[in-house]
Amino acid sequence: MTLMLLDSASLWYRAYYGMPDTLLSPSGMPVNAIRGYLDMTARLLTMYSPNRIVACIEGDWRPSWRVELFPEYKANRLEVDSEEEEEPETLTPQIPVLLDLIDAFGIPMVGVDDYEADDVMATFATHEKGPIRVVTSDRDLFQLVDDKKDIKIVYLARGISQHDLVDTRWVADKYAIPGDRYALFAMFRGDPSDGLPGVKGIGEKGAALIANNFATVAEALKGAKNGDPSLPPALAKRIIAGEEYLKIAPTLVHCARDVALPKMDISLPTKPADLSQIYQMKEEYGLGASVDRLISALGW
Repeated sequence: MTLMLLDSASLWYRAYYGMPDTLLSPSGMPVNAIRGYLDMTARLLTMYSPNRIVACIEGDWRPSWRVELFPEYKANRLEVDSEEEEEPETLTPQIPVLLDLIDAFGIPMVGVDDYEADDVMATFATHEKGPIRVVTSDRDLFQLVDDKKDIKIVYLARGISQHDLVDTRWVADKYAIPGDRYALFAMFRGDPSDGLPGVKGIGEKGAALIANNFATVAEALKGAKNGDPSLPPALAKRIIAGEEYLKIAPTLVHCARDVALPKMDISLPTKPADLSQIYQMKEEYGLGASVDRLISALGW
């Protein structure tokens, strides 16, 4: 009864950079991201045998409510003089084709205006029954791990073949913190990839010390102000100095878990009566065995 949540942008970026750019359609359009995405999805289906699946996409990669709180949020990813995320020019035309193909396969796909894909996945993970496997290259989603509900992250930083299956023990071993406190750790440490500075002067070791001794930002601030013996004076001083940032850090770092999701059937798609649209796209874009592998993985 496993639910698989695909961080689709994470997958197609990984596919784009991991597959050769010599993979072209008959018209000469690059299709490396499309083929890589299909291949990865087929392998994941074979590995984890889910009976529910959702391809989660960005409604907005810089939600207005996060940017209003912190204008620098993901600003490091913006093109100069533009409000658009910088994207490789040979990837851009592949995405609409890929989305059409996902739709043709009947794979449920969800993006919600003014929310990131992370928020969509977190909401599904919160409200759907486990087991749940969240497929991503984004460590932000380590905050979702939940051993009781059997929520694990299929972490693709090292690729499909060497991917990690992240649970609370994995987080604890990797960062030397309680496995359910990754978000708290990230608030203090920061995340350069999202343009989040964390608390000035607090690095990974300091953030780990805080996460080992406190469960919330409020507790850490109280401890710093009251001279808690677990905090070295210099670290306590930095926590207090970062109080203004720490007021907004939980909203910036925590995934939203209450996104208004559409009511839909998220069951693994069954074989349609007519596969002609899929085969037509296979031929038009030269997708060859990648389409065949996904068809096979779906048991069609």
